[in-house]
Amino acid sequence: MDSHRYLVALGSNVRHGRHGAPRRVLAAALQVLGLGECRVLAASRIIETAPLGPSRRRYANAAAVVRSSEDPEAFLDSLHEIEQDFGRRRLGRAWGARVLDLDIVLWDGGAYATSQGGLVVPHQAFRSRRFVLDPAVTIAGEWRDPLTHMSIRQLQARLTKRRQPLR
Repeated sequence: MDSHRYLVALGSNVRHGRHGAPRRVLAAALQVLGLGECRVLAASRIIETAPLGPSRRRYANAAAVVRSSEDPEAFLDSLHEIEQDFGRRRLGRAWGARVLDLDIVLWDGGAYATSQGGLVVPHQAFRSRRFVLDPAVTIAGEWRDPLTHMSIRQLQARLTKRRQPLR
């Protein structure tokens, strides 16, 4: 059976009854990700970031490179099961507070999309999100976006470079 490598973004901004603060939620989620058929090959440090959208709580964010024998749809189902086990309820609200958010950013198979459009890899917004790129560059800086052919390091540098004043 073939195995694949996935770059997974992790986020939390809600305290969990058993695990505690968002940083501890992510640490616990990384442990769960490494159980069963999956193996966490690398994990970034956990950073704190400002929220997007209406949430007022700061996020804990991290990235992990995970090896799994599952195809992208089955792997996403596994991630959703982990989120649900941590108390995540999908209520249709974008950018709301959440105990755990796990997203497939990239995988070693290139671009991927389901016919219904439910899963798109690479993640559609990762190129513009420092809370994804900053942790990811520390563990997967040379991974390439199959659409732009830029490495994560290049995407992060492009996003963070200082703008020169117009003359």
